[in-house]
Amino acid sequence: MMERDYNWRLMLEEFDDNPFLPYFYDDPERFAFTVELFFMTERYKQMQRTLMHQDLFRQFTVSDYAFVKTLLFANKNLPEEEFRLFHKMYEPLSKSFPQPDLLVYIHRSVDWLLESIEKRGRGYEKNIKAEYLLNIQNAYFEYLRHISSIPVLILDLNTIDFVANEDHYEEITNLLKKQYRPGVHRVSLMV
Repeated sequence: MMERDYNWRLMLEEFDDNPFLPYFYDDPERFAFTVELFFMTERYKQMQRTLMHQDLFRQFTVSDYAFVKTLLFANKNLPEEEFRLFHKMYEPLSKSFPQPDLLVYIHRSVDWLLESIEKRGRGYEKNIKAEYLLNIQNAYFEYLRHISSIPVLILDLNTIDFVANEDHYEEITNLLKKQYRPGVHRVSLMV
């Protein structure tokens, strides 16, 4: 919607191409490393393509992920020794990208996330557990609370439907247009 309204470049994660994802949901211990390695290389290639080439007609880029997502998920999904190896591969790749001007984390309750997953109807996601989603959320919060070099905006949006409700969308875009100091800022939007 922001791409349409503000002519921003849009970078959406291309997760459907990961051939290991259905196997991961069936047997996470066996396929965690391959699924995370595939995600890391694909995110890296996509970010290289998008961020490293200037677009004279679009000043800003909006993305539904940051490269650090790769590390946060790997930390939760991989055993310690595999994570150490993964981290060594991640480090040099992560240094090649600029810091975002604003990092936005959209927070929803685990119950809301589970309902959304069910509505999406992807067969391989049917076994995702609340505990797994809560662990991922906690990994994000732990990471975000340590950021002090850039502004971080955490938006609590449990009852907000910015896709169906234009007023909700406008409220969020107004928050994104504000200037924030480096560090974490949290806003709860309620209906």
